[in-house]
Amino acid sequence: MQDYTKRPLSAASAVESNVDVGLRSYMQRVYNYMAGGLALTGGVAYLISTTPALQQLFFGGPQAYLFMFAPLAFSFFMAFRMHTLKESTAQTLFWSFAGVMGISLSTIFLVYTGASIARTFFITAAMFGGMSLWGYTTKKDLTGFGSFLMMGFWGLFIGFIINMFLGSTQFDLLLSAVGVLIFTGITAYSTQQIKEMYYLVGRDQLGKASIIGAYTLYITFINLMLMLLRFVGDRR
Repeated sequence: MQDYTKRPLSAASAVESNVDVGLRSYMQRVYNYMAGGLALTGGVAYLISTTPALQQLFFGGPQAYLFMFAPLAFSFFMAFRMHTLKESTAQTLFWSFAGVMGISLSTIFLVYTGASIARTFFITAAMFGGMSLWGYTTKKDLTGFGSFLMMGFWGLFIGFIINMFLGSTQFDLLLSAVGVLIFTGITAYSTQQIKEMYYLVGRDQLGKASIIGAYTLYITFINLMLMLLRFVGDRR
């Protein structure tokens, strides 16, 4: 009796197997970069929030505005220039951004209790993980859905700017609720786009593509957590 378990793979099966292995390795790099960025941000934020000398250094004068808005400047620069940078430069920029974001977010430890921040982080991680998994596995094309979400994102951004002048608590909560929905959807959309990027770029570009993908998911995670913190965070 012939042992069919020892038959060599067909050429098509071998190629598919190699793609699957390569794709898993690529996505693992994306998530590893993202997790590293979140760890750096959280570590920097916690260190500053528990060190009065560092609080005075970063927020004890006019320089506070610089560190508060530096992540926004970083975001715009990375969104428009990341694709044109060398991989090493993109990686340095990503870690620098994560560190600066940690400085900016250190203030949330002064506003919310540590326990509620930790609770919100795990809630965010569960929501993010579920939606990212769905975005990775679904056969549905989310391109049209993503375009709608991007428009919603810019509307949300404008809404928060307007509310800086209005100072309305109710409007802020409404925007936060909409933000949770938007960034939850963006998680799935971005994951699918990052997955598709694997098939579109050359093998020599996968390193930089994984950094760009990590940045995209990192900023989505941070925003989703900040939106949720307004609902489940306990203020000091």
